Amino acid sequence: MLEVKHLKTIRALAQTGSLAKSADWLHTTPSALSHQLKELESRVGNPVYVRKTSPVKFTVEGELLLKLANDILPKIQDTEARIQDIKHQDKGQLRLAIECHSCFQWLMPAISQFHASWPMVELNFDNEYTFDAMPGLTQGDLDLVITADKFESDEFYFEPLFSFQMVLVTAPTHPFAQLKFISAEDLASQTLLTYPVAPSRLDIFKYLLHPANCQPAKIKTVDQTLMILQMVTANLGVAALPSWAVTEYEQQGLVKTVALGESGIQSKLYAAVKKREKNKAYIRSFFEISKTVSLNNLKQVKPLND
Repeated sequence: MLEVKHLKTIRALAQTGSLAKSADWLHTTPSALSHQLKELESRVGNPVYVRKTSPVKFTVEGELLLKLANDILPKIQDTEARIQDIKHQDKGQLRLAIECHSCFQWLMPAISQFHASWPMVELNFDNEYTFDAMPGLTQGDLDLVITADKFESDEFYFEPLFSFQMVLVTAPTHPFAQLKFISAEDLASQTLLTYPVAPSRLDIFKYLLHPANCQPAKIKTVDQTLMILQMVTANLGVAALPSWAVTEYEQQGLVKTVALGESGIQSKLYAAVKKREKNKAYIRSFFEISKTVSLNNLKQVKPLND
C-alpha cells in the first residue's frame, strides 16, 4: 500500500512546513505533490494532514506515517550508500605499517601481487609508526598494521596470517651454536640484541625469560634486522628472530640457529584493521594474498586459524 515516495513526502512536509517548500525539496511541482498526497490519503482512507495550517499539522494517521518515515528512510539511505561502497571497492587506499621488522622478505612479493590485482588501490608505507603502529590505526593515520600483538578489542579486527618458529641466532663460534636448545638461564650471561620495543612485547621475554624470572646480562637495541645479523656474526651478542629471516645466512655459514627452550617458540602474525573495514573487498584480498605468498615462500611457517 505504501511506497517510499509517500514516506519521503511526509518527511519533507514535516521538515519544511509547507506544500510549496516540500515540492522544492523533492524537486517536483506543488501540483504533482498535491496529487501524490491525495493518492496516499486514498490508500490510507483518511486525511494525513490538516489543510491550510502553517506550519503543517498532521492527523493521527499522518503522525504514524511520519514516525515510519523517520525510522525507515535513514535505513534505506544507509543501505544505498553501502551498495555504492561495494560497487566502488576497486578504488581506495591502503596505508600500511609493519611491526614485524623481518617481514619484508615475504611482504614485498605479496604487495607486488596485490598491486597487480588492485591497481586502483593506492598503497603506501608509513615510516612514522615503525615500532608501535597500533596508535596510527586508532588515530586514522593507518589502514592496516602487520603485528604479532593481538588483543581483545571492540575497535580492531585481527586477521590471522600464519604462525612461525622463533629461534636464537648466534655466531658459528658461539658456545650455544652446538646446542639443540637453550634455556632461559643460559641467557643470563649473554648480550641480547633486540628491536627497540618494550621487552613485554617480545616473544623471547613473554614465553621464555619472564616465565623463568630470568634476564639477559645486557640488552642492546638495534633498529634493523640486517644490522642485528651483522652484530651476531661478529659475536657481539645473540638475537631471537623468525627462522625464515635467517635461513639464507645460516646456509652461508654466517650464523647458527638454536631452539628457544626444549619445545621451541611458535609466534603468530596478524593483520590488524578497524572492524568496520574488514569486509572491504581489497582488504580481504590483501589478507588472502599475504597468507598465500608467505606460506608458499617461507620455510617453517604454518596456517593460523585462531
